[in-house]
Amino acid sequence: MATAQRGDLLLNHEIPEPVSARHLRDVTRSRIGGRRWGIGFLLAAGVLISYIDRVNLSVAHDALTQRFAISRHTFGFLLSAYNFTYCLCQLPMGLILDRFGVRRIGRLSTLVWSIASFAAGATTSLGALFGARFLLGVGEAPTFPAAAKATGNWFPERERSRATALFDSAAKFASAIGVPLIGTLLLAIGWRLSFVLTGVLSLLFFWAFTAIYKEPEEDPKLSAAELAYIRQDELMQDANELAPIKLSLLELLRQRKVIGLALGVLAYNYCFYMLLTWLPTYLSSSLHVDLQRSFLYTGVPWIVATVVDLVVGGWLVDLLAGRSRNAGKVRIAFLVVGMAFGLGILGAAPAHTAGVALFWITVSLAGLSAHAPVVWSAPALIAPRNNVATVGGIVNCTGQLAAIAAPIVTGYLSFKQAFLVAGALQCMGMLAYVFLLRSVEPMKLQRAG
Repeated sequence: MATAQRGDLLLNHEIPEPVSARHLRDVTRSRIGGRRWGIGFLLAAGVLISYIDRVNLSVAHDALTQRFAISRHTFGFLLSAYNFTYCLCQLPMGLILDRFGVRRIGRLSTLVWSIASFAAGATTSLGALFGARFLLGVGEAPTFPAAAKATGNWFPERERSRATALFDSAAKFASAIGVPLIGTLLLAIGWRLSFVLTGVLSLLFFWAFTAIYKEPEEDPKLSAAELAYIRQDELMQDANELAPIKLSLLELLRQRKVIGLALGVLAYNYCFYMLLTWLPTYLSSSLHVDLQRSFLYTGVPWIVATVVDLVVGGWLVDLLAGRSRNAGKVRIAFLVVGMAFGLGILGAAPAHTAGVALFWITVSLAGLSAHAPVVWSAPALIAPRNNVATVGGIVNCTGQLAAIAAPIVTGYLSFKQAFLVAGALQCMGMLAYVFLLRSVEPMKLQRAG
């Protein structure tokens, strides 16, 4: 029976039976192919384009405030409009992804966010602009839960931090290249066409995703050897462990590890979205950097964040976790230390020059970026396979509460006060990792009754 269950995991791909640890080691050493990495880069491209859509609004701050006579407070709400609907969709989106799969939901969501980008460029009133941003939030809601679920489906545990770093670093790289690029285009062709450009990019990704993405068992270009490599962790489990486990939403919300991870993401997202939405304005209004240079300077910390995300959060985490007898403890160490470096945002609070401010902001973003791939790979590592997207939705929903609050609260505070709030939340996040999450490993299920 165990052999039959394991064979069923591979569906139409046949591998020699019985599947043994020795066989899997041989598979690991053989030429297994790299189809999974092609899927990883496809997911990264989607995140890159979706985040360029998000930063487009912050880049257009001056043009939009003049066109629609928007106050700083109102602009804070406009920056958060996307996150309102994004957040509301997270919990149901996780359940929907677990029910219908990444491919079907991914195609629909990409089409919706493409329409939203074009709609933003065509708006003639502030209300219509809010509507376009609300629609963008609905369209992009599956992005991270879907990427986390796809990564869990396409990569063995030993490669998940690197795979997660691919799409997570794309979020940072979007700001590194998106802010200077869109800023330059905005000054040359206007804000409307800059939104149209992101709509075109989104449609191109819709075509690519529709043509390429399939689940591993359904992909004819995936070899049997590579599928066995991807499924090695499951194939080496006992037959009893292969029985499908699925918890209800309420049961998942009771899990200590889910709560700890969610609070950590809340702390991370607050600082991330504060900088994602307000950094160009902070440089130009508080530090008196001219608009063109503020676009260019904004890219510096995000470029560093991209590199750290890939090298430290991806490659180094997988390297050390693979060599350790307790990979879960290695990953929790990166979460705590990374967020400790994130406290560098406190150094920017008293800064009076762009150089000092950018140094401390870069330290903060680098630390948070080192910890981010572990965060986004965690749902696939702590949750039952049938609940991965749901746990991702819970975590992302909690994070989006901070993403909603950060732009609005920052609009009412001085930037010094805003940086202090971000630092305090990161202290809370570290405590949640240490005392609630404790280790990035499968949760010990706490079921009702």
